[in-house]
Amino acid sequence: MNKTIPVTKNEFIDVVFEDLTHDGAGVAKVDGYPLFVPNGLPDEKAKVKVIKTGKSYGFGRLIELYEKSPYRVEIPSSERHKYGGCQLEHISYEGQLKYKENQVREVLTRIGKLEDVIVHPILGMENPWHYRNKAQVPVGEKDGQLIAGFFKPRSHEIVDTDESLIQLPEINEAVQTIKEICSRLAIPAYQEESHKGVLRHIMARFGKQTGELMVVLITRTAELPQKDKLVEEIIARLPKVKSIVHNVNSKRTNVILGEKTKVLWGSEIIYDYIGEVKFAISALSFYQVNPVQTKVLYDMALEYADLSGEETVIDAYCGIGTISLFLAQKAKKVFGVEVVPEAIEDAKRNAELNGLANAEFAAGEAEVVIPKWYKEGNTADVLVVDPPRKGCDEALLQTIIDMKPKKVVYVSCNPATLARDLRILEDGGYKTVEVQPVDMFPMTTHVECVSAMILKEDAGTQ
Repeated sequence: MNKTIPVTKNEFIDVVFEDLTHDGAGVAKVDGYPLFVPNGLPDEKAKVKVIKTGKSYGFGRLIELYEKSPYRVEIPSSERHKYGGCQLEHISYEGQLKYKENQVREVLTRIGKLEDVIVHPILGMENPWHYRNKAQVPVGEKDGQLIAGFFKPRSHEIVDTDESLIQLPEINEAVQTIKEICSRLAIPAYQEESHKGVLRHIMARFGKQTGELMVVLITRTAELPQKDKLVEEIIARLPKVKSIVHNVNSKRTNVILGEKTKVLWGSEIIYDYIGEVKFAISALSFYQVNPVQTKVLYDMALEYADLSGEETVIDAYCGIGTISLFLAQKAKKVFGVEVVPEAIEDAKRNAELNGLANAEFAAGEAEVVIPKWYKEGNTADVLVVDPPRKGCDEALLQTIIDMKPKKVVYVSCNPATLARDLRILEDGGYKTVEVQPVDMFPMTTHVECVSAMILKEDAGTQ
């Protein structure tokens, strides 16, 4: 017998929000039926309009607030705030941190069945604005002028913006300056529907510690109109620029970067520091976008690894070697593995750049390379994982269980998959000792965590 849905489309109803979803929408329940409503906060009473219903849940639009949350803050009602990627900016920063910390605790209990794990208070930022050191901004046209900004939710309609409140000022300045120059030089924007036009995205990267700026012009065509004039004006107007790069992406795809990259002016790379470790960053490099909190995150990973200088460490999903090189400062030997060959070349270059000869890197899938190392007799005292949002592959988790490193340090950008994987490792003989949430992305729903695990057979001696 089908259960009757207690609301109908276009109906206006009064609700009390109980929770937030993983993407920051308010959750209200009508006779047990969940309604997800953007901009609603827990404990608020409101009138909402039902805009869509499904068998298990529906969606609504906030119409009027009767009682506001103490964590609600007023924000300007402009387009840039509605579509700037800041899902939580209507919540005070104190409220954001509380929401994220609660989210971590909840999934560890619900998904991981980990009820006795110490979850420390989340580590937030002193200033949670203007922290991102990288932007990739889509370009379009409106009324004969170039526009660049953000896509409206669930669409590819670009909202022109002059500032993002979570980007570093140097990034905002670079994007706006290049947009103005390209518009004045009549460089055509890419047209997604017809797959015509030229300029697809403007990318900017900034080394916060070095003050070095890289700009990347991503086009559909191999030719960049007005190239020499464009480069000349960028150099004149952006004195911090050290690298101007042209990337070609000729495919019909939502992937931003193409395979062909050419330096138009300056260096192929810029530099930045995390703590005392120096990194070379290319147009294609993965590099954490919040350098302040990255230092906090990596310091915590290093603390949980608790290295004495005699350990062999394996770093799965090592990227350009960011965590690996932090660990190499304290370890006897570090082996890093990453699926992207270009990232491994960056990691090798960064190890050489910092004089860290005790770090070695291999290209390949962690779930393939590390089991191969184990079969060849190579083991680790400490194993560090920092996987993508989908979490660790089952083969890698099984290899960790078989290899039995004394400590596992799990760095995660997704609390749900973290909780799932911790449960698997717990069932395989490990104990989760503590979890430290870190707010890497203020104003958004994302939260990072560092988790410390030890073998249960060693737990009694700790």
